[in-house]
Amino acid sequence: MHTRFSILVLFHLISFTIQSQQPDTFGEVTAEELQMTNYPNDSSANAVVLYERGDNYFKVINNSIRIIKEYHVKIKILNEKGYNQADISIPIRKTEKNSEILKDLKAITHNGKNQIRVLSKNMYTTDVHKFASERTFTFPNIKQGSVIEYKYKLISPYIYNFKGWDFQSDIPKIYSEFNAKIPGNYVYNRAMIGSIELDINEADVKSECFHIEGYRSASCEILKYAMNDIPAFKIAEDFMLAPSNYISRLDFELSEYTDFQGLKSRYTKTWNDVDKEFRNDKNIGRQLTKKSFFENHVPETLLSEPNEEQRAMNIYAFVQNHFNWNEKYGIYGKARVKEAFNQGRGNVSEINLSLINLLNAAGLKANLMLMSTRKNGLPKQGHPVMSDFNYCIAHLTIDGKIYLLDATDKYMAFGMLPFRALNYYGRVMDFKNESYWHTIIAESDNIHQIRIQLDFDIEEKKATGMMDITNTGYNAINVRKNINTQTENEYLNSLEDDIEGDFIITDYSRNVEQQTETKTSERLKFELANVLNGDMVYFNPFLISFFNKNPFLLEERNYPVDFGYSRIYKYQTVIKIPDGYALHELPESKTVKLGNNAVEMKFQSNGNEKTVIIQFNLSFNSPHISAEDYEDLKTVFSYVTDIQNNSLVILKKNNRL
Repeated sequence: MHTRFSILVLFHLISFTIQSQQPDTFGEVTAEELQMTNYPNDSSANAVVLYERGDNYFKVINNSIRIIKEYHVKIKILNEKGYNQADISIPIRKTEKNSEILKDLKAITHNGKNQIRVLSKNMYTTDVHKFASERTFTFPNIKQGSVIEYKYKLISPYIYNFKGWDFQSDIPKIYSEFNAKIPGNYVYNRAMIGSIELDINEADVKSECFHIEGYRSASCEILKYAMNDIPAFKIAEDFMLAPSNYISRLDFELSEYTDFQGLKSRYTKTWNDVDKEFRNDKNIGRQLTKKSFFENHVPETLLSEPNEEQRAMNIYAFVQNHFNWNEKYGIYGKARVKEAFNQGRGNVSEINLSLINLLNAAGLKANLMLMSTRKNGLPKQGHPVMSDFNYCIAHLTIDGKIYLLDATDKYMAFGMLPFRALNYYGRVMDFKNESYWHTIIAESDNIHQIRIQLDFDIEEKKATGMMDITNTGYNAINVRKNINTQTENEYLNSLEDDIEGDFIITDYSRNVEQQTETKTSERLKFELANVLNGDMVYFNPFLISFFNKNPFLLEERNYPVDFGYSRIYKYQTVIKIPDGYALHELPESKTVKLGNNAVEMKFQSNGNEKTVIIQFNLSFNSPHISAEDYEDLKTVFSYVTDIQNNSLVILKKNNRL
């Protein structure tokens, strides 16, 4: 989980007195900056921010209050891979009636003593969408060793959108500083996201610093936050939640405003406020009052099954089969469950609101649960930030047992959520009582098991075998989806492609009796050509590799590893030693695990004059691995990949007299 702390009492913050790296002077670079050839703290860096500063303050312009953001940055290009830093885009917010204004944009490429300024005719403004445009340009004459520098002033009418500050980015920063001067009649919630601590954390009060003609002057909060030697946030690996959960930054959100006549407006709502609004919202609460419509449009037997759990399962399956998801997530746009039902197609809200309506019509207790997908980021729990949510599911209670249901995926088993929704927690909107947080616990029985029996054909110098593949939980659902969305030939070809060497499937079947929503059972018969050549046979028993390369290779990872759900991989090969050969060498058995048993690998090899048995178990006992355990996790996986790629069973041909 990410580290998040709120700055609540500005007058009691710990202060540090670290001098800025240099004065905020545009157009000047030092000899050291020009001569710099690498960044000692990160030898892999292609570019590095030398200096970055933002100054944010309020100002009265033409009798209107505006927020001014001044920004200045210098970036060192260390090699050709860093040239992309020369492409700049400055976002500009707008509405139909108003817009931010970009002023005083200046940009220079420094190559030694030579300075090349970016001309205004080479800067372009384009519309991104209805509510945003951007000013873009590219620094000229970029080469290895260049320093690029730009600054600008952004004037914004959007008081509620006081911008925060990203300390961390895709390249490292030597120094980054955020300054703000906020009139006391504006109160903002602010939160520090990420695990990197501030080096400068100062707050002060200045009297009579903000004035509107005809009114009494207001005091201001004077803020200064800064960091030194900030590592890059590198997204080079799988198994993680949204980067927004971990990138070190400062977020602001307008909580309340008191005008100069003393009238107070509150912007940050409580959950009680949100509950009331959602209850009456035409796209949320009012869409949950359509029980009679659904009662009249579904088979009566669907709602009258005596067993409550079976009744819920039948309704869930009905909604899954009736609807096709249009792959739209949002919960705040237009939602019309009647129209969606009649069309058999809808977004996440329409499908799952229909599911909740049907469950309630069947006398079952189901509520709406607001969520955020893994890629969207974790919702803030301290106070409602409704823009954090982009997804919703059904929260069902039967005899005290809770089921989380999402009918958008036709292959998802009852009580399981799609992988995209495995994002720690959500907010249950119980409109009869009060809303509350609910923790998401993923299905834990997720096993991928392979068992192989292998014989050798001496005359044809090949191996023949039988492979049983069993999957449970999420693994089984993925297999069912692959089987049902491909022809059998396409599916078998994909299996053959996953196996190295001259591997040919000669027969394929599925054990129908063992097939369920959460279990698949497959059997392959196969041949391996050209495996008995010469007096010595070197054979890798891992025909299928779960991880053929280590997925964890970063020197340092400052955010946790998240697998989404716990999982187990099992592999067993029983090899019959052919006549005329003897077992010469076996790979060494090995057991390694993460200190807290969150990840464990066991590899065993045994053999005699007739048979070799290879067993390999890899267990992710916890879906969440902390950043502190990353180095140990990387070590465990180095053994995992080495054993799968380099374990050899060596057979030796018997000497003949």
